[in-house]
Amino acid sequence: MNSIEHSILKNLVINEDYTRKVLPFLKEEYFEDGNQKAVFQECREFINKYDSRITYEALSIELQNRTDLTEKDYIEISQLVDRLRSDEEDQQLQWLLDVTETWCRDRAIYLALMDSIYITEGKDSKRDRGAIPSILTEALAVSFDNHIGHDYLEDFAERFESYHRKEDRIPFDLGYFNKITKGGLPNKTLNVALAGTGVGKSLFMCHMASACLVDGYDVLYITMEMAEEKIAERIDANLLDVNIQDIVEIPQQIFEKKIDKLTQKTRGHLIIKEYPTASAHVGHFRALLNELALKKSFRPSIIFIDYLNICASSRYSKMGNVNSYSYIKAIAEELRGLAVEANVPIVSATQTTRSGYSSSDVDITDTSESFGLPATADLMFALISTEELESLGQIMVKQLKNRYNDLNVYKRFTVGVDRAKMRLYDCDQSEGGELIDSGDEITSTLTDTKSKFASLNFS
Repeated sequence: MNSIEHSILKNLVINEDYTRKVLPFLKEEYFEDGNQKAVFQECREFINKYDSRITYEALSIELQNRTDLTEKDYIEISQLVDRLRSDEEDQQLQWLLDVTETWCRDRAIYLALMDSIYITEGKDSKRDRGAIPSILTEALAVSFDNHIGHDYLEDFAERFESYHRKEDRIPFDLGYFNKITKGGLPNKTLNVALAGTGVGKSLFMCHMASACLVDGYDVLYITMEMAEEKIAERIDANLLDVNIQDIVEIPQQIFEKKIDKLTQKTRGHLIIKEYPTASAHVGHFRALLNELALKKSFRPSIIFIDYLNICASSRYSKMGNVNSYSYIKAIAEELRGLAVEANVPIVSATQTTRSGYSSSDVDITDTSESFGLPATADLMFALISTEELESLGQIMVKQLKNRYNDLNVYKRFTVGVDRAKMRLYDCDQSEGGELIDSGDEITSTLTDTKSKFASLNFS
């Protein structure tokens, strides 16, 4: 009776279609038998070198030329090749692909479990127990991806359907942001707020994280600038409708009552995780996601990272010979890659240059340290504060880059800001000065954000 390994090796020699589909996913460590592993190695090396499947004659010659086989090994491998050659059983391709995929996943899980035991016993000098979640997750994710591209002429029906399929998005509770993004932030995207010190980068992200939680989304907030408790304090001010300076005066019984009412209003969860400044990169964030999934069954719908410039790069050392353009661009690319991998939108922020800090009309060139950041982001907008806007209790938002919509539609608009309660809200655009759009459509159809949080009925 032939094993699945026997069928895999035979079809690597005789079946071109099968070979092209499975070879990228097969690993030599999946083969437990040394003779089978040697045959696989020769098949793989021949195909990679000559871009063609190997013949039995070529396979026999390549095995004969190996210097790591004893005479006994060569006799046993030759017998294995003869059995492969004599097997004339024809197998259905899709069935063979399915069983090969299952075999690869089972072998990957088995090897991952063995690695985990090895690490747990302290026998691995390079990895500690923190590596176990990612090892197991990678093994469980083994699958054959049969998608090899979009055929423009043949796949028109799928393309037409995609035009009319509603994309999963995380909506804003601010009207103009929903307008410029066509309903919110799509998954697999990097979205960046540009602002000077003290203008409101963290305020914007804390407000948006609060709104997402109220809407029932699971939110992960990673901070490298402020302590976890400080971020939670800002979100308390926003959600509990209390001035931030008055939070410490709230009696514990009333505080618990407010939290209980909030818990009853939402199905979402919010996790806040602090890392030391400039010490954490996407490798740490990926490990955190794996740990949260395993320990708390928590998989975020959206991730906030406060903020991009004080992350580390997993590819470059800041102490090495790398300029700021390459370094910040690398961080942005890694975060966007994490967004794709985790299938979530990531929201972060960056600083303006010194000239941009004092400007009332921040431009994309005012991005500090690296112009490679806006080149990578899907959405980028500036938060601008002037004395006039501050007196009105507003912040101006200016679009700098937008892959979701026409950049010139609602190029500039204002949002109201309540800094005491760390909250943003829709406001009358006519008060904001010379804006491109009046905002009448938005302000006449959307309820003020204050009313939304008032509906939580805190008392």
